[in-house]
Amino acid sequence: MFGMRGESGMMKRAMRPILMVAAAAALAGCGVIYNSPQVGRGFAGDDTAVRVVPITPQTVLAANRSAYQPKQLPAAFSQTAGTSAATGPGLGALPPPIFRPEDRPGELALRVPPEAQERPYRIGVGDVLLLATPTGSSVEQLSGLLAAQNSRQGYTVQDDGAIAVPDVGRISVSGMTVPEAEDRVFQRLVEAQIDPTFSLEIAEFNSSRVSLGGAVSNPGVIPITLTPLYLEEALANAGGVTAQDVDYASVRIYRDGQIYQIPVNDLYASDQLRRIKLLKGDAIFVDDTYDLAQAQAYFEEVITRSQLQQTARTQALAELNSAVGFQRAALAEQRGNFTARQSLGAEQPDFVYLAGEVQTQSRFAMPYENDTTLADALYEQGGYSNQTGNSRQIYVLRGSADPRDFSAVTAWHLDATNAANFVLATRFELRPNDVIFVAEQPVTRWNRAISQIPPAILNPVNRAVNDT
Repeated sequence: MFGMRGESGMMKRAMRPILMVAAAAALAGCGVIYNSPQVGRGFAGDDTAVRVVPITPQTVLAANRSAYQPKQLPAAFSQTAGTSAATGPGLGALPPPIFRPEDRPGELALRVPPEAQERPYRIGVGDVLLLATPTGSSVEQLSGLLAAQNSRQGYTVQDDGAIAVPDVGRISVSGMTVPEAEDRVFQRLVEAQIDPTFSLEIAEFNSSRVSLGGAVSNPGVIPITLTPLYLEEALANAGGVTAQDVDYASVRIYRDGQIYQIPVNDLYASDQLRRIKLLKGDAIFVDDTYDLAQAQAYFEEVITRSQLQQTARTQALAELNSAVGFQRAALAEQRGNFTARQSLGAEQPDFVYLAGEVQTQSRFAMPYENDTTLADALYEQGGYSNQTGNSRQIYVLRGSADPRDFSAVTAWHLDATNAANFVLATRFELRPNDVIFVAEQPVTRWNRAISQIPPAILNPVNRAVNDT
């Protein structure tokens, strides 16, 4: 008796899941308990054309041929602040030195000033004039003027170009020749009712002078008098040329902003060059580039240039650092603005979507400037569940971009029951709006269906089993 009861209980326990599964299958078949997503075609009321393509080494190449250019980051993310150039004079850049003693010229150039025209001497500011009277004139009758003349007192041409004569006043004589100045003085004496016999002389020539320096014995200033002053006379008055190396010595004449050069050897060999007429304001410099003083000046110049170069380098580096700082701040601001726009949704990246039996159903932002593979997106989000996910059915769902295909979908199918096929996932490139779908295990589908059966349905089944 006990054995029969035990066998009956065991049969009931064995029949209970069968009946429950049968009931669940019946309800699931009616679509009232559980509908799981699947990939395929022929669903009721679904006109979507689905083409299932297995992922193989050959189909991966075909899938990757579709045109796609990853989104690019703004240029500010690829620029560096160190590319800007300094706005200053450069890293120690200086003009070339004027004098290099090692650069000895092969031959000095001859540059002769234009020939000066013969012109009479004209009285200028600073000249001292004398009014000379004949011997035996009545001093008392000539008053203070002729008394001053007889004592040989001079009259200096002042800044306004006039001389001041007692009892006559100021007489303008600047710019006049000696005969013209005599006529002017005579006219003023007549106006002053004085009619002496006199002659006008220039006692000191101070308005027209030539300066002379360099390699000469007595540098100084030489006046131009009533007779023309020639170059050889000026050099002779200065004691002559003292340059030891006359082969590279030259006489330079500075006139009206121009520089003229006469090599000393050429000067001594030509009467015409020695008879160059000098003019008011000329500056003569005998240049011996290779004497000791010039060499010392050169080395002083080198030291000074080195100091200036270091100062310029420091200034240029400071300007460069300032420019780099401004550039870096500008790039940081542009990058920050882009990041802020991203956080507010104004800059949307490309997305792929993960659905089905993945660890987290979500969307995956495709990286900028790089391709994304199936393995990247799937495992960046944690992969799929080994308990509920069906490794035999991993899909990449890609809609057709051609409207003439009427929303056709290609389901690229990866069968990962062979783990070696995961290598294909690392080569399969995704496109924006792809959907990665992992189907559920068959047993998972049944468990979910049974878990959703209401107790009101399961209780009669249990009672039926118990009554059996």
